[in-house]
Amino acid sequence: MKNSSLFLLLGLSVLCFRCGLFGPEGTTGAARPARATNTSVGDATAYIRADIVNHAEELLGLKYKYGGNNPRQGFDCSGFVLYLYQNAGIDIERVSRDQAKQGKAVPIKEARPGDLVFFKRKGKAVHHVSVIVEAGVNKLIVVHATSRGVVRDNILESRYWEPMLYEVRDILN
Repeated sequence: MKNSSLFLLLGLSVLCFRCGLFGPEGTTGAARPARATNTSVGDATAYIRADIVNHAEELLGLKYKYGGNNPRQGFDCSGFVLYLYQNAGIDIERVSRDQAKQGKAVPIKEARPGDLVFFKRKGKAVHHVSVIVEAGVNKLIVVHATSRGVVRDNILESRYWEPMLYEVRDILN
């Protein structure tokens, strides 16, 4: 009986130290994502870009809702982008044509994950926005809220989206 009590006490103490119950304040045994504090601006921006991309991909499959800007009700394109950026701590405008005036335009070949892609028809105003999740040679993969819901598309291979590609904008730098 004495040995089993000792093993129980030893097991509980290991468990408590492992879960961080007796560790320094604010720490646990679980891995935590890197924080953007005490880093260079480039590191902080990289962290924000990764956060936006990861969150966008977590929301794949949610439904489209005109005027929607949260996962419970669904998203329209600009509401989706607004939601992603706000969750990353970045304030942007609500409507795609206003979002298209923020940040700076970048050439498609310099597009990076987290940048925004805007679409318009010839002679018309911007009508759609998406967020880049992957960029490379002959690919510009975005996640956006469309009539199909929140989906992932390579817009450079799309007969529908590619002709309306207007501009890529970097809101983060």
